[in-house]
Amino acid sequence: MRTIAIPLLTGTLLLALGCGAEPGATTAGPAGTGSATAGNPSQPVSHTVAPRTEPTGGVPKPTRPQGHTDKPRKVRWLSAKPSKDGRSLRVTWWSGVEPCHVLDRVTVRETAKRVTVTLWEGTSSKVKNPICIAIAVQKVTTVKLKAPLGDRKVVDGAR
Repeated sequence: MRTIAIPLLTGTLLLALGCGAEPGATTAGPAGTGSATAGNPSQPVSHTVAPRTEPTGGVPKPTRPQGHTDKPRKVRWLSAKPSKDGRSLRVTWWSGVEPCHVLDRVTVRETAKRVTVTLWEGTSSKVKNPICIAIAVQKVTTVKLKAPLGDRKVVDGAR
C-alpha cells in the first residue's frame, strides 16, 4: 500500500503545481528566469489574472432609500449633479452589494448659501447574518430640493 501511495501523492502534487501555470508563464527564481516544470516543482508559479469588470457595466445602479437598516452610517459621495431646472440633484457614490450595503435615507439641509446632502447606508434588517462579497458597485439616487439650487454650493454631509 505504501509503495502505491508515494508515487500517487507525488503525481498529484506535480499535477496541482502544473495546473496553476499558464502557457508561457515564468517565475522569478534565484536567477530571475525560468519556468516551473515537473523537474523543478519547488519554484513558485506566477500568472496574471484578467482585470474584473464592474458588475454594473460602468453605469451606476439606480437606488432608492429603503429605510429600516441596522446601524446606518454616513457614506461619502462622488458627485451631485443638478437637473436642468435645478430642483433636484443626481448623487453618485461607491458602495457595496446588498443586503450588506443598503441606502437607508438621504438627509438634505438647505440654507441660502449651501445645500448639504448626507447619504446613510446600513445592513438590511430583513436579512439576518448576511454574507456579502467585497465588490464595489457605483450607485446613484435622485434628491429633490425644496428650492432650485441656483448659486448655492453643494456639500457632502459625510465629510
